Amino acid sequence: MNLLRLGAAAVNQTPLDWEGNLHRINVVLEEAYAAEVGLLCLPELCLTGYGCEDMYFAPGVHLAALRSLVTLAEETRKYEGMAVAVGLPIYFESTLYNAAAVLREGEILGIACKQFLATDGIHYEGRWFKQWPAGHVAEIEIDGSPYSIGDLLFDLGGVRVGFEICRDAWVASRPGSRLAERGADIILNPSASHFAFGKQQVRERFVLEGSRAFGVSFVFCNLLGNEAGRAIFDGGTLIATGGQMVAAGPRLSFADHILTTAVVDIDASRRARGQSFDSLRDGNAGGATVECGVELTEADGAPTPALPGGVNAAGEWEMSAQHKCEEFTRAEALGLFDYVRKSGSKGFVVSLSGGADSAAVAVLVRTMLQLAAEELGERESLERLGGAALAKRGGKAMQELLTCVYQATNNSGEVTRSAAEKIASTLGAEFHEWSVQPMVDAFTSTVSKAIGRELSWKTDDVTLQNIQARARGPGVWMLANIKQALLLATSNRSEAAVGYATMDGDTCGGLAPLAGIDKAFLLQWLKWMETTGPHGLGPIPDLSVIIAQAPTAELRPSSAHQTDESDLMPYVVLDAIERAAIRDKRMPVEVFRVMVGQFPEHSPRQLAAWVERFFTLWSRNQWKRERYAPSFHLDDENVDPRSWCRFPILSSGFESELADLREYVTAIGG
Repeated sequence: MNLLRLGAAAVNQTPLDWEGNLHRINVVLEEAYAAEVGLLCLPELCLTGYGCEDMYFAPGVHLAALRSLVTLAEETRKYEGMAVAVGLPIYFESTLYNAAAVLREGEILGIACKQFLATDGIHYEGRWFKQWPAGHVAEIEIDGSPYSIGDLLFDLGGVRVGFEICRDAWVASRPGSRLAERGADIILNPSASHFAFGKQQVRERFVLEGSRAFGVSFVFCNLLGNEAGRAIFDGGTLIATGGQMVAAGPRLSFADHILTTAVVDIDASRRARGQSFDSLRDGNAGGATVECGVELTEADGAPTPALPGGVNAAGEWEMSAQHKCEEFTRAEALGLFDYVRKSGSKGFVVSLSGGADSAAVAVLVRTMLQLAAEELGERESLERLGGAALAKRGGKAMQELLTCVYQATNNSGEVTRSAAEKIASTLGAEFHEWSVQPMVDAFTSTVSKAIGRELSWKTDDVTLQNIQARARGPGVWMLANIKQALLLATSNRSEAAVGYATMDGDTCGGLAPLAGIDKAFLLQWLKWMETTGPHGLGPIPDLSVIIAQAPTAELRPSSAHQTDESDLMPYVVLDAIERAAIRDKRMPVEVFRVMVGQFPEHSPRQLAAWVERFFTLWSRNQWKRERYAPSFHLDDENVDPRSWCRFPILSSGFESELADLREYVTAIGG
């Protein structure tokens, strides 16, 4: 047997944090060396951070990345027999490439480049990088020394190592096939693969299939944490060989890094590849092999056995029957944890209305602290969030981390006030309540005098609703300023889609944790939190005071019996229309036909009216979505125009398409 211990590291990096990024990488190197790893793979672009955006255009960033690479190469002198692959941007012949450099014992052995760029959805790699052509190899000079760059295979003492950098492994014409033809023993997949519901199962499939079909050992490593604000990277390191998963690291960890290792048998992979790839003879696969003339540390013992069931069994919560609820909770918790500590904020402020959305935001903050403490320990988690002073608060730290305020008007009811107070008490948050009615009255009086008439609910309904929401903004912003805390907006994706939110009112905030999720799922998640809760934490039964209510903005007089669904439509219908129209890009008549089949309990005429209302409100309120606070990306239904779904601020509003819908409904007698 020819045994080698492979290492895959998930690392929590920050864009342009040169010293911090290098420090965290060096900590991983020390741990990997102590574990006798012979080949270590670090994530895509982990020297710079993935989310540098248009700073990739800055020459200073390219130079700083090279300086970090040279510094890291020098650090590897300490780790005899261990080769390291690290991701960074490389500027070559007036073009920027997404690359991975291989380092060993003080030397840069060469640089492999990404061949397929991610340019869909949340990704804009084609804006900054150029894809490297398959089979092409060139020479680059770094600090006066020449190095091979391009489509490379590295021969490390007889062990051949190639790369599929992130997207390379997701396409049909994977570079791995050609690497296998050239004799690759190991394929490394350094990635910056953002979190999305159910995405880990896709990763597991391409890792397993790559190892089986190419006859190699396959290593997937990923960035970890909320790196740059919107995207959450879930880690989830994977190592497979011969079509079997042999190691898997935990996902959505609060640690600065996760190292996963496994011992593989190189000879066994070669035998499997020999049976699959008789084309090794022709040498037409292109590229070049860098003969490094170095030996990797051999592993002792036996190969790592396959994981039970051949899937990622790294965390018990992964096996939950309510997997989406678990994923949502842990992704949001990690996103909030990293956002507050990396932004330098000293906690969170929430305008707690007594309704579902604001309660969910507050619960996520408490759950963030619980999950972080469960993994890191209470003291370390608090120190990372707020330093030694917060850590000394111990069990009372939640009061300092989360401040909630109930802001009443004449239209607020005792049910929501009592619910807000109950939830804040249950969570251990600091709680305030006050009335904003004097401010509402002052604004209303001022405008009434200016226009020469009294405002009334009959003629000024939306205006009188909006001023109540806007009057709540200044006070809660003041609290956030006083506490140097992050104000969390509470709007969800369903509201964002139709603009059912008051700008400078309930949209106030520096971060909108719920803007990536629909209201129907949010209500389902709150019920799950009430009855079940995350693995290891359990439920919050007091959420029953929230779940018992029908969602309402509570901005009209109580005699109006206002609810969100009476203002809009049933949330389950709204969310279905949104998916069909925005995610699936269907036009009004097509959406209507889908809805008729999906909701036979509603009349065709009613469904048509709801479809028309959705398209009208969607078009009218794009400007609001442009102004929303940043939100976390969670799935392919995001409506954030800065990370997923672009739409013109000014448009026809689907005028002709809605006319077609009305004509179609009339024709079928709906």
